[in-house]
Formats: sequence, C-alpha cells, structure tokens
Amino acid sequence: MNTIRRALGIIWILLGPAAAIFMFVQAADKISASNLRIEQAVDELARSTAEAAKLNIQLQWGIIIGIFLPIAFGLIIFGYYSLKGEYDREIE
Repeated sequence: MNTIRRALGIIWILLGPAAAIFMFVQAADKISASNLRIEQAVDELARSTAEAAKLNIQLQWGIIIGIFLPIAFGLIIFGYYSLKGEYDREIE
C-alpha cells in the first residue's frame, strides 16, 4: 500500500502543473476568441457588446485561475510529501 501511495505521489506532482497549464491554455483560447469577435463586429453596438463580453471573460478567467492555481500548487506539495513517505503507515 505504501508503494501505491508513493506512485500516486508522482501522479499528483505531475497533475498540478498539468492542470495549471491547461487552465492557462483554456483562458488564452477563450480570450483570443473574444478578440476575434471584436474584430468581426460590423457596427458600433456589436463592437461595444463584444468588448464588454471580453472584459467579462477576462474577469471570469482571472477568478478561476486565482482560485485554482493554489489548489494546483497544493497538489504538488501533496505529491511531494506522498513521494517522500510522509503518509506511510506501519502495520502493527
């Protein structure tokens, strides 16, 4: 069981940065899509609506990243301690 815990520690260490990278890629994709909508706007009303939507998307992703980045960092720490053997149990 201790071997499984240590192996899962490696998975947690890899999962933390992977989740952070995935979030940044998704945020960049959504923001670039909103930039494309601004460029495709034909009149002033559509442009102002698209710019407001872009601000909302930036705010939402800023909040999402601000909340989940410490969680991703916590996954790395959790995996490190698991790999180090801090959660090992000795059977008595």
